[in-house]
Amino acid sequence: MLLNPEVLAIVILDIIFLIFATIAFFISLRIFFLWDMQSTSTKQYNLEKQSFLSSTIIKYILFTKIILFVFFVFTLDKISAVLTGAMCAAGVVDATKYGIYLLLFKLLNIYLFGYWLVIHYFDLKTKELKFTKLKFGFYLFIYLLFLSETVLELLMFSSIDITKLVSCCGTLYSNSSNSYISSLFLVNSSIFTIGFYSSFIILLIVSYFKNEYLHALINLIFLIFAITSLILFFSTYIYELPTHHCPFCILQKEYNYIGYALYIFLFVGTFFGFSWSVSKLLLKVEDKNYKYLKISLIFIFIYVVLISFYPLSFYLKNGVFL
Repeated sequence: MLLNPEVLAIVILDIIFLIFATIAFFISLRIFFLWDMQSTSTKQYNLEKQSFLSSTIIKYILFTKIILFVFFVFTLDKISAVLTGAMCAAGVVDATKYGIYLLLFKLLNIYLFGYWLVIHYFDLKTKELKFTKLKFGFYLFIYLLFLSETVLELLMFSSIDITKLVSCCGTLYSNSSNSYISSLFLVNSSIFTIGFYSSFIILLIVSYFKNEYLHALINLIFLIFAITSLILFFSTYIYELPTHHCPFCILQKEYNYIGYALYIFLFVGTFFGFSWSVSKLLLKVEDKNYKYLKISLIFIFIYVVLISFYPLSFYLKNGVFL
C-alpha cells in the first residue's frame, strides 16, 4: 500500500516535515535551556535569530498539516475501494491495529500545533518575549508526538493487506462489533442527543459569564457529546437510514461532502474555545475583545444549526423521527 500514489505523497511529505521538525527540535532545545533575554551576548543574539527560524518552520508545518490531514482522510476513503469489505475510510482505519491511533494522533497534533501558534502569537506581542521558553519547551513535547505519528503512519500503511477481508462501517458502528465504540450503542441515543444540546446551552451560559475554567471543561464535554451524538443520532438522518452510523461516509460525494463542513465547524469552534481558555489560564493574557471566544461560539453555533437541520428536515418531510 505504500506504493499507492496518494499514500506515497503523504508519507514523503510527512518525512520531509519530520526532517524540518527535527531541525526545529534541536534549535528549540538550545533555546529552552540557554535563553536569557537579559543577556546581550552573541550567543543570545544568535538564539533570537534561530528562534525566528524555528518559529517559521513550525508555522509552516502546522498550516501544511491541516491541508494534508484533509488529503489523508480523502486518501483513506479512496483506497477503501481496493480493500475487500471496506465501504469507506472506516474499513481502512480498522484494517490494522495502528489505524485508530494514527487518526487520533493526527487530530491531537493539529490541535497542539495550533495551541503552539496561539502562544507564539501572544509571545510576539510582548516586548520581552516572555513566552519564548514556554513555547519552545511546549514544542519539544509536540515533536515527540509528531515523531510518533510519523512512525504510526509508516506502520499502518505498510501493514495493510489488500488480500485480507476487512469490516465495513455497518459492522464497525453497531452493537455487534467488538470495538470500544460498540458499547455506546447499548445506551439510548437520546441520552447523548440531550447531552449534546444541554452542553451547548451550558457552554453559551458559561461563555456569557467569561469563566475560563468552566469554559474549558464544558467545551471538552461538548466536543465529546458532539462526536458521540453525531455517530449515534444525527448521522442516521444524514443517511436517512436508522442502521447507518458511520462518521466517515458523510465525507463522500453521495452526501455532498457535508462531513467536511461539519467537522471543520466543530473542530475549529472547539479549538478556539480551548485557545481562549489557554490564553487566560496559562498565559494570563487579557483578551478585552474576546476574539477567540467569539470565533469559537460562531463556529459552534453554525455546527449546531447545520447538524440540527437533518432530523428537523426529515421530520418535516415524513412527519416522524427515525
